[in-house]
Amino acid sequence: MKRIITNGITDLEPLAGSSEWYWGADYASGDLYEAEELFRSGHPIDKNRLVLVRCPEGTVYEPVRTKSGQYLGRPVYHDGQVVLLLVDFPQEEIHILIFRETDGTTEPLAVLPLSIVEDCYNLMLEASPLMLTRSAHDNQFQIIWPERRDFAIEDHEFFEFLEGNRLYTSVWYEDPDYREELLVRDYNTGELLDRVPGSLRQIPDGQDWLLV
Repeated sequence: MKRIITNGITDLEPLAGSSEWYWGADYASGDLYEAEELFRSGHPIDKNRLVLVRCPEGTVYEPVRTKSGQYLGRPVYHDGQVVLLLVDFPQEEIHILIFRETDGTTEPLAVLPLSIVEDCYNLMLEASPLMLTRSAHDNQFQIIWPERRDFAIEDHEFFEFLEGNRLYTSVWYEDPDYREELLVRDYNTGELLDRVPGSLRQIPDGQDWLLV
């Protein structure tokens, strides 16, 4: 049995699109949105920690040593690299960082003003292609970076991937039995182009499978 020292982070999950990387975080002040709410209401927030573990060696990296008021979101794997999301609430900035395995540190890919989003509700990175996205409360899906797009979506609809000019999302229903559909939208207009019954799943090597 191999002993992996994560200093208290005991829940790891695979990084989508990679068969080698796992990640885990503590949620000292809840998720990113909950941490933001605490900060906005004047309460101190506990900075969180995030670790990356490479398999099969079990090497542990802690790529960002957060400071007070900084909080890390879910990382993604894109083009052979781990990409991290960090929000610095006191500085009112969103940082997108590339992890460098050679020395275990990060380099900035983009720094955005926090004011570019209404809040951090469902603010997350996506890797197909690399984008910063947000799913709002009011059935709006937003691409924040590298370019801005806003889409009106259905209840229980969420982003899957972008391929050329076609935006793929999944939606689930209980009417009364549970079922899922894959929706295809025009990336420029948001128009619904197709609706395919089935459940989309990504396997560790990055392939997308539609289960029908």
